[in-house]
Amino acid sequence: MRYGWTTGACATAATKAAYTALRTGVFPDPVGITLPKGHTPSFPLADSGFVSGGAMAAIVKDAGDDPDVTHGAVIRSTVRAGPPGTGVTFVAGPGVGTVTKPGLPLPVGEPAINPVPRKLIRDVVGDADLIVEISVDGGAELARRTWNPRLGILGGLSILGTTGIVVPYSCSAWIDSIRRGIDVARAVGHTHVAACTGSTSEQAVVSRYALPEDALLDMGDFAGAVLKYLRRHPIPRLTIAGGFAKLSKLADGHLDLHSARSTVDLESLARQAVALGAAHLADPIAAANTALEALQLATAADVPLADSVAAAARRTALDVLRDAPVSVDVLVIDRAGAVAGLAAPSTDDCR
Repeated sequence: MRYGWTTGACATAATKAAYTALRTGVFPDPVGITLPKGHTPSFPLADSGFVSGGAMAAIVKDAGDDPDVTHGAVIRSTVRAGPPGTGVTFVAGPGVGTVTKPGLPLPVGEPAINPVPRKLIRDVVGDADLIVEISVDGGAELARRTWNPRLGILGGLSILGTTGIVVPYSCSAWIDSIRRGIDVARAVGHTHVAACTGSTSEQAVVSRYALPEDALLDMGDFAGAVLKYLRRHPIPRLTIAGGFAKLSKLADGHLDLHSARSTVDLESLARQAVALGAAHLADPIAAANTALEALQLATAADVPLADSVAAAARRTALDVLRDAPVSVDVLVIDRAGAVAGLAAPSTDDCR
């Protein structure tokens, strides 16, 4: 299936084109950028021009074969000179949301332009002092078809992406890839594999265990596919790694971790806090805006909620594996890529 590009990649390309025109008077078309994993896509401009005090360029988002609500959306960047010494200031233009609740990776009041797209944009403009306004044509309407309003991101879409690439969402193809990955790992004699929900957790696993690439399973949201296949085709050791929110779903017994098919149970997290002796956190955690906010509350109170989630996720995994000779450890990874919670292998894994 054909890969696509994230809103963050499109916003970066539009910003580079607008900034280049601001400096040189000429809009590059197409405009090329470099993504975190070294990909170098080029984007044709859908619109461009000089505006009051600045320059504007627009890119049409191509999500490839992924059924993405933002496929075909026009992502615009308007770049103007900023006050000396201020660096890059981000502004939410029409169709881009603003963060209004805690628990997201951006402070309340900030434009919903996520950290990796911000870094990519800063990389393409260097040390310049700029005001960068990102907008999405029709973004406010599109955002109603997302979780943004429920999460307190109001007024439009989020500018997202950690790799810049949209991987087409195909359940059957993804699950088949997981199975083939297990087959390859067995064939080459690996005794330890890691199933990761994304690139951040995968990097944490590689750093911790130095596993080779063919021992890494791109699990995504399909925890059940990994565990059920390993039950029939065991490998001695499995590490499961993922973010707090996704692994809290696994801890509650969900085997499909996609947001459309399972949700974080904040009441369950509150009960875990009580079991850890932190009854005073039960109500704040149950009322949290996101799983991240719940984790932040627990961390601030020195309550090992991430360890509890890891342990419960490990129990779910062992239940699915049944009597398969597979030991399991679980790593909960925070947004910075550090291990926030751990449930280690035990002699009772292989029952």
